[in-house]
Amino acid sequence: MATFRLQGSKVLAVDMTGDTVKAKNGSMVAYDGQMAFKKMTGGGEGLRGMVTRRLTGEQMTVMEVKGQGTCWFADRASEISLVHLRGETLYVESSNLLCTDAGLRTGTTFTGLRGASQGNGLFTTTVEGSGQAAIMSDGPAVVLRVTPQYPLSVDPGAYIAHQGDLRQDFQSGVTFRTFLGEGGGEAFQIRFEGDGLVYVQPSERNTVGGDV
Repeated sequence: MATFRLQGSKVLAVDMTGDTVKAKNGSMVAYDGQMAFKKMTGGGEGLRGMVTRRLTGEQMTVMEVKGQGTCWFADRASEISLVHLRGETLYVESSNLLCTDAGLRTGTTFTGLRGASQGNGLFTTTVEGSGQAAIMSDGPAVVLRVTPQYPLSVDPGAYIAHQGDLRQDFQSGVTFRTFLGEGGGEAFQIRFEGDGLVYVQPSERNTVGGDV
């Protein structure tokens, strides 16, 4: 299996001995040894994945990298975090997914109005199985624990990903900036309940609800 490691906080190094990984197209910044690159379309594998991509618009262009040596990946100087999956599912916005073990399965899942509030559509990307994934954030990502006793509310513009046994509800009418009297337009937030982890970034993307 390929080995993922960070060089600094903005470059991912992947050591391969004949292994294969999938990465965001154009994110390779350097490599040594012998590598082969193949462009492919992400968002799900097989015929079902093709149909899902057409219906959902949750598309990301990825490349398959296979070889012997080390390959370095980065994208727009984004901060990178490593996620270790052990038979779990990671839910992540496609724009925040940098690289995965080839053995991990990718697909799409319905998010409802949460995705629409972020301007990302009604679906998000899933990564399933056992292996490593690298996700990106605008600024250092913060990993927040959710427990049955302590649910979590997140600004949709700051949300990156989540994993674990979590339920999410889309709520309107209030955000953190509403309390400060700075809200504009309709306000949204995501409430997570259960047991798991939520990844957020210290920078908010624009949402359809305006500056929430």
